[in-house]
Amino acid sequence: MTVRRSRGDGGLHWDEQRQRWIASVTLGYSAAGKRIVRKASGKTKTEAKAKLKEMLRDQDDGLASGPANYTVADAVTNWLTYGLQGRAAETVANYRTLSEKHIVPSLGTRKLRELSAEDVDRWLMSKARTHSTRTVRLLHSCLNRAVTFAQARDKVKRNVVALCDVPEGQEGRTSKSLTLEQAAEILAAAESSRLYAYVVLSILIGPAPRNSARSSGRRWDPSNGTPAWIAVWRSVREGGDTKTRKSRRSLALPKSCVEALRAHQAQQAKERQDAGAKWTESDLVFASKVGTPLDSHNVRRAFRKIVKDAGLKAQDWTPQEMRHSFVSLLSDSGVPLEDIARLVGHSGTAVTEAVYRKQIRPVLLGGAEVMDRIFS
Repeated sequence: MTVRRSRGDGGLHWDEQRQRWIASVTLGYSAAGKRIVRKASGKTKTEAKAKLKEMLRDQDDGLASGPANYTVADAVTNWLTYGLQGRAAETVANYRTLSEKHIVPSLGTRKLRELSAEDVDRWLMSKARTHSTRTVRLLHSCLNRAVTFAQARDKVKRNVVALCDVPEGQEGRTSKSLTLEQAAEILAAAESSRLYAYVVLSILIGPAPRNSARSSGRRWDPSNGTPAWIAVWRSVREGGDTKTRKSRRSLALPKSCVEALRAHQAQQAKERQDAGAKWTESDLVFASKVGTPLDSHNVRRAFRKIVKDAGLKAQDWTPQEMRHSFVSLLSDSGVPLEDIARLVGHSGTAVTEAVYRKQIRPVLLGGAEVMDRIFS
């Protein structure tokens, strides 16, 4: 005689159509009053019963048992679709490219609940052999956030990706800074370029390259046609806010910047007149010949031409390194690290030391110089 299972112990029955034993357990009720049922199957009754015990044990421990057929690809797809609200389109496109090129082909078919830390470790090591450390860290971050997103929606018990360390990858492109002589050569070579004022500001006040191309049109002083200071209160990030509060700052402009901006404003007025109806009015100080935003590829191309005209290797330098050069030149001149961090908009000196550590020369050499004087 068949004995009925007690209430709360789940169910176990044979499915003739699937030719498998089906284990099911009720986990509660949805907001609409519909019963929430989790199911698992096995070829044998013993296998199905073991899965039933696992689901009951997870229920007693307060752990949700996710669907057995939910894969890593499903988790990544859902995160890309619903978990990146408010992010810039460029950021979403970058995450999607990384996920579809590196995560889904390698781990996509793996069932999420069966994904182990060893699987993730092997995958990260394989990527570290061919990609830079920064790329490997970004891949780990994407997978970690996708699994965390799935965990919050009861698709998996725990996030094993968070337990894995990121291995060191291949050495990426080494950042560097211009010497005083090289910076002077760059400035001289840029005088005939539309980007002259952009280059002057980038080297002499060190804003982030993308943000230095945007400033409110209301910042122009109608009395003399140019500001004596620049306000960095907005950015190109989604929503226009800066990374941190200390990134919002107003910087006094050196005389060279003022003169370059005056010339740039006159040049822009002529371009506006020449463009006529084709001109697009905006708040951009640095824009194309018709007022539209500058394309980053065009900026890099124009900057490399300036670098080449200055007698340097064009492929060795990027606009970002003008900001590094700003830090280096201040550091070489004895400006304290705390003051440099405030000027570049860092929340503290830790980021300045970590990202620009090769440019902070006086701080690193100071101890040796003092000890030489003591024991001379």
